[in-house]
Amino acid sequence: MRNQSSPPALPPARLLQALGLCLALTGCGERTTQAAVKGGDPVQGQRLMAQYQCTACHAIPDVPGAAGNFGPPLEGFGRRSYIAGGIPNTPDALTRWLDNPQSMKPGTPMPDLGVSPGEARHMAAYLATLR
Repeated sequence: MRNQSSPPALPPARLLQALGLCLALTGCGERTTQAAVKGGDPVQGQRLMAQYQCTACHAIPDVPGAAGNFGPPLEGFGRRSYIAGGIPNTPDALTRWLDNPQSMKPGTPMPDLGVSPGEARHMAAYLATLR
């Protein structure tokens, strides 16, 4: 006959460690919050995403144009941990990426569209709102 007793309870410190590990593992690739982009206007950024025809390569929520599928869809971008698979998704890094992707990841298929640093800030602010 099997022993029907419950497994021993974890001490509180071990329980917190286990919970932290579970949360860390389930959050891989996504973050729950992203800092606001200083000096960025999400409304203007959304308009710029259409102006620079980002939808030619990406599906982007609420940006008019064809839903491109060459680049990854950008839905939920504000929760992602990384840009282009390895660049930490911070407001400053995202702004630099949009301004000059080749300088951050040489050979990336993401083209340099001639976005100014100010425009990149607005675009980053919009992308940060995509949850």
